[in-house]
Amino acid sequence: MSSHYPFCAKAVLAATAFAAAALLTPVPVRAQLAQQAAVGKTEAPKSEAAKSEATKAEATKPAEAPAGAGANVQSNPAQKSIAARAVDRVKDIFARVPCLPPKGGNKSMGSLPRVASKLIAGQPVTIIAFGSSSTQGFGSSAPEFTYPNRLAAQLKRQYPTADITVLNRGKGGEDAPEMMRRLQTEVIDMKPDLVIWQVGTNAVLRNLDQSETEKMVVDGIGRIQAVGSDVVLVDPQYSPRVNEKAESAGKMIKLLGRVAELRKVGVFPRFEVMRDWHEKQSIPTEEFIIPDGLHMNDWGYACFAQLLGDDIIKSVGQIKLGVTVQPDVRTYRPM
Repeated sequence: MSSHYPFCAKAVLAATAFAAAALLTPVPVRAQLAQQAAVGKTEAPKSEAAKSEATKAEATKPAEAPAGAGANVQSNPAQKSIAARAVDRVKDIFARVPCLPPKGGNKSMGSLPRVASKLIAGQPVTIIAFGSSSTQGFGSSAPEFTYPNRLAAQLKRQYPTADITVLNRGKGGEDAPEMMRRLQTEVIDMKPDLVIWQVGTNAVLRNLDQSETEKMVVDGIGRIQAVGSDVVLVDPQYSPRVNEKAESAGKMIKLLGRVAELRKVGVFPRFEVMRDWHEKQSIPTEEFIIPDGLHMNDWGYACFAQLLGDDIIKSVGQIKLGVTVQPDVRTYRPM
């Protein structure tokens, strides 16, 4: 008989084993098992096909856009993470090679009345970084290490309650002729409070007529000032490729100085600052210039932004902001 009903015999043995195991199981666990058994009677398990379909649906479900995408970094945890990583990275590179101002000190950029008045009034401040590849950030390892983004981070640390936006309008390979063609739409139409105009390097490398460059920069500054914006010029970088044309570079630096004096705008002397790194601070050029001999690396962009930011903060402080700003001000650095 048992040979005709093997399943019944096995079932009896299994039931006996289960009962014995249940007696040895603690009461709370037995109660949980009983509850699961009861549920199993009323709810059939999903078939493998149904499980597969559910898994597919979950995998293809569109990701939710983060709340307030593009908003202030303080309100976005993902952006906080990026900002925190960038600060840690800058701490690391500055720990290895400190970012120091030129030993002789920088000439004052003058005041920035539009930016100062906006900060005093608690109004949003828009800064446009206008230029070529070194503004765009060629040579940096990630967007957060371009000079406009490092400058934005520094200004937000200095003015934590202010709404400050720094827009990157750099485009590789350009100089005054190409920049003038997009000046209206990418700069003037935005009605910025400050325009940082990096110009002249490609004019030197391409042997452009410097008198024509001067006319265009004078005209461009006049148009920017007509909408009430402050302006700061940034001259060419000190690098092996530029230094091959030392005479032309020297003329361009003097030209931009003349234009700044004529139009009463500031100049950040990038060439002299970078030359100081190499000649007076004994930093090898490969510590701040990438192998192409022209563009900066993360350290170069971070230190450039830091020193430029110091000058902007000092220039704003000359007007007000409730504190006396010393001539040799150095803001907090993430070192």
